[in-house]
Amino acid sequence: MAALDPKAILAGRPPGRPPVGAIVVIAVSSLCLVVALAVTASEGPTFVQGLLLALLPLPLLLAGVLSLDRLEPEPPDALVLSFLWGAGVAVLLAMVLNTAGLTLLWAPLLGPEEGLVVTAVLGAPLVEETLKGLVLVGMLWFRRHEIDGPTDGIIYGSMVGLGFATVENIHYYTVAGPDALAATFVVRGIATPLVHPLCTSLTGVGVATAALAAPGLRRVVPVLLGLLGAVAYHALWNGAAALGTDAVVGAYGLGLAVLVGLLAVVRVDRARTVATIGRYLPPYRAAGVVTGADLAMLASLPARRAARAQVRAAGGPGPARALRDYQQAATELAMLHRRLERGLIDRPAFELRRDPLLVLMHAARAAVTPFWRPAAPPPAGPA
Repeated sequence: MAALDPKAILAGRPPGRPPVGAIVVIAVSSLCLVVALAVTASEGPTFVQGLLLALLPLPLLLAGVLSLDRLEPEPPDALVLSFLWGAGVAVLLAMVLNTAGLTLLWAPLLGPEEGLVVTAVLGAPLVEETLKGLVLVGMLWFRRHEIDGPTDGIIYGSMVGLGFATVENIHYYTVAGPDALAATFVVRGIATPLVHPLCTSLTGVGVATAALAAPGLRRVVPVLLGLLGAVAYHALWNGAAALGTDAVVGAYGLGLAVLVGLLAVVRVDRARTVATIGRYLPPYRAAGVVTGADLAMLASLPARRAARAQVRAAGGPGPARALRDYQQAATELAMLHRRLERGLIDRPAFELRRDPLLVLMHAARAAVTPFWRPAAPPPAGPA
C-alpha cells in the first residue's frame, strides 16, 4: 500500500499528478468568496453575528448530505470545489447580475417596488440556478467518470446549494439589523435551510442522468429539464412570500415532497449500486481480489462499517484505511463495468481505469486480511 497512491487511483488520475483544474477552481472560488464577504460586511452592523449564525447549522447540514454518500464517497476535492463554487463564484456573480437586472431593466420598466418583486420571482431564480448549475455542467464535461448515478448529482448539487445558501444567509442576517436578526435566523436558518440545496439537487439529477446517456440531445435535455425544475421551484418559493400564508405553506409542502422524492431516488440508486456489485465482481474471485465474504460485506453499509471497526480494533487505523480504499475501489470497479456495458467508455479506456483499481484492491486486501474475519462464511455465489 505504501507504494500506491490510493487517492489518485480512486479519482482516476495518474499517481503523483495533483488535480490542477480543481485546485485552480478552488482558488478562484475562494477569492470570490472573500470579495463577496467583504461586500456583505459593508452592508450592515451585524456582519459578525450573521457570519456566526450562518455557520451554526452548517456542520449538521453537511453531515446530512455526506451521510447519503457513504456507499461510494465522492473525492474530497470535488466536494470542496462544489461548495466553494456555490459560496464564491455563484454568489458574487449573482450579486452583480441581480443588481444589474434590477437597476438597468426591471426598475426603469416597472418602478422600484414592482421591479424588486420581478427580480426576486423571475430574475434571481434564473440567474442563481444557472450560476450554481454551471459547476455541475463543468463536472459533466471534465469529470464525468465521477458521476455514476443520481445520488452523485444530488450530493454535488446539495454541496453547491449549501455553499450559496450559507453566504446568502450571511447577507440577510447582516442587513436585518439587531432588531430583526433573531427572526431572520429562525426563518432562514431553521425553517428553510434546504431551499437552495433542493433546487440545485434537481439540476444535479439532470446532470447525472446526462452523464449516463449517450452524447447528443440525450445529454442536453436532462440537464435543461433539471435546471427548469430548479428555477421553477425557486421562483415559486420566492413568489410565495408575496402571495400570503397559504402560498408559503404550499411551497413548503412542495419542498417537503421534493425532499422525500430525492431521498427515495437515493435509496433506489443505492440498491442499484449493490446489485451492480453483485453482478460484476464475482468473476474477479479467480483473480484473488474478492471472495464470497468480501461480496457479502460490500453489499451492505452496516457490514462495511462493522468490518472497518473490526479491522481498526485489531490492526489500527492503517489497515482500516486500506479496507476503506478496498471498499471504494470495488464499488468503482462495478460502476466502471456498468459504463462499459452501456457503451459510455471503450475497451482501452475501461482497461486503463480497471487495472489500477485491481492493483489497489489486491494490495489493500493483503493489508486487511490478517485483521478481518467474517462472522460466518456466506454461501458461495455464482462463479
